[in-house]
Parts: sequence; C-alpha cells; structure tokens
Amino acid sequence: MAFAAAPSPIPSRTQYVLEAIKHAILTGQLPPGKPLVETELAARYGVSKTPVREALKTLAGTGLVDMSQYKGATVRTVDAAMAREVYDVRLLLEPEALRRTITRRACLDAAGQALATADTAADQAERSLANREFHRALYLPCGNPLLARMLDEVRDQAALVSTVAWSAEPSWRREADEHRRILGLAEAGDADGAARALHDHIASFVERAFPEGPR
Repeated sequence: MAFAAAPSPIPSRTQYVLEAIKHAILTGQLPPGKPLVETELAARYGVSKTPVREALKTLAGTGLVDMSQYKGATVRTVDAAMAREVYDVRLLLEPEALRRTITRRACLDAAGQALATADTAADQAERSLANREFHRALYLPCGNPLLARMLDEVRDQAALVSTVAWSAEPSWRREADEHRRILGLAEAGDADGAARALHDHIASFVERAFPEGPR
C-alpha cells in the first residue's frame, strides 16, 4: 500500500523571510497596498529571491498578500468589505467552537498565557498575534479538527484587520478587558455566556472599526 508523503517542512531561510515579512506587515512597516518586490525584499533580508518568492506564496495563501500575474505581489488592502467578510466567518464559527470547548471541559491554560503575552507585548505585531493566539486557544480544543482548521485559515487576515484598525484607534485595551471576561466565563463553565460574550466582542470590534455606511 502506498502512503502519501508528509508535507515538506519550510526551509529555514524561507521561514525566516516569511516571519520577517509578516512582522513588517503587522507593524505597518509594509502597509496595505505596498508592492512587494522580490529583489528589494531579498536585499533587505540578505537572501536570494527564492525564499522570498516562496514566503510570498505562503503569505498569499494565508490572506496577507495579494498576488497578480500583472501587478505582482502587494500587501493585502483592508477595507470594510474585506474586514466584514473575515469577521462574518468568525461570528458564524467561533462562538460555537468555544461552546464546544467548554462543554468538553478542555484545558484553557494556553488562552491565559496568550493574554499575558498580549499584556507585555513589545509592539503592535506581537500584541495582534498574541490576541489571535488567545482566540485560537479557545477554539482549537473544540473537538472538531475541521472547524478549527477553517478558523485557522482566517487568523492572519484577522490580525491584519486589527492592526489596521488599531492604527486608526488603538482600542486594544478594551479588547483585552473583553478577553478577560470571555476567559472568566469559559473557566467558570458558562458555555452559553462565554459564547454570547465572544459573539458580542467580535461583532462590536468590526462595527466600531469598520461601520456600515447608510443603506
């Protein structure tokens, strides 16, 4: 019987470039719409164009980079439509995933650790990614790997949305307080209350940051 080969690990140079570009995007050093020229990035990070090209392909797959046959790669632009698409997926899936995590009495230690990381973050990128780790720690133990993977697919895009929103209005302290309330309800075993609090948290953020215009 033939078995499918395991996915090859990302080469270290590609991983280094990937993380460096992601950090630059999530700190605003590479703002939305910025062209990502392979030769410039290769010189910036002291590598050849190959790891840059592979890193950009991976970042395109996670939604941080747009790639066009004619325009090349650019940092993905964040607008109300994009933000609401991402957050609509989260609203549909995350509260139910959290409800299942609590019902299963799964360990929530990783969520507390992510909150601590966000509180002591050195910069906006670290804080944004720590916030995404907090949310992931709530949905990952839900017992449905497919549901968790679907939410994983929008993690980086959600981090980009929050980064752009915080650059206009640094409301991360408010979100941190809401995170603590959600975790408190979850640790108390209140599945319905935690799910409602999470839903309100996600909905209120996107409404504040990207309000709908008049119909």
